[in-house]
Amino acid sequence: MIIIYTTNWCPSCNYAKKLFNELSLDYQEINIESEDITRDQLLKLTGGYSVPQIIINHKAIGGYDNLLFLHQNNKLNQLINNNE
Repeated sequence: MIIIYTTNWCPSCNYAKKLFNELSLDYQEINIESEDITRDQLLKLTGGYSVPQIIINHKAIGGYDNLLFLHQNNKLNQLINNNE
């Protein structure tokens, strides 16, 4: 299960979603502006203030840079498949 917290104006959010789409991975997008989630609430939910914040199988991985690192080092599939 993948959850990504985003905003409308965030380029890194779009890059993360593009990567998920290229890898044919389903994800749930939660736009913090549309859902009226404050940065303090985001911090409590994910451990981070910035967007995107990505949760994979209930584990917060951080933002797009961390996602890309996991993908480039062949660790993303392992993380996704860990709890399936």
